[in-house]
Amino acid sequence: MGAVTNGLELLELSGMGASPEMALISESAADANARIRLFRLAFGAASEGQSLRCEGLGDILGTIYRTGRITLDFGLSGTVTQPLAQVVVLSLLCAEQTIPFGGTLGVAQQEGRLEVSAKGGRLQVNDVLWNSLGAMAPAPEVTPAQVQFLLLPERLAALGRTPEVEHGETELRLRF
Repeated sequence: MGAVTNGLELLELSGMGASPEMALISESAADANARIRLFRLAFGAASEGQSLRCEGLGDILGTIYRTGRITLDFGLSGTVTQPLAQVVVLSLLCAEQTIPFGGTLGVAQQEGRLEVSAKGGRLQVNDVLWNSLGAMAPAPEVTPAQVQFLLLPERLAALGRTPEVEHGETELRLRF
């Protein structure tokens, strides 16, 4: 991705004028780069000694959710530890699955706890997966697209946080 981005910059510097095609390629490269950064954060090693600016995390998420059926309401500021940022991202990836027809994902901090929410016209909540988050029950069988449900309870336990999940027909809230 770095080579593609550098190539686009060189084309711009060489005098190639702005065009809809170049804009599309640049936007696609930015989206792909943001996804790589998001997946590294979600599924990579997270060191307790490292922190991440919430604005940087918001930028990554904002790039991913800037177009499409899902919007993002990101309400964090300051810094968070890398393991906590990882939990936020894993939570968002879980919550995203409840709004397959579109909606809004939210991240907020209230009274020292974080809250990830999903709001949509019609939620699709897999109770087996969501109930497994707090129960520390045997891990449910998951598809590759659901692996975040296996990692999230493990990462929350490592932080000493307990998840609370509540949902209705149009909104889901995960607090930890």
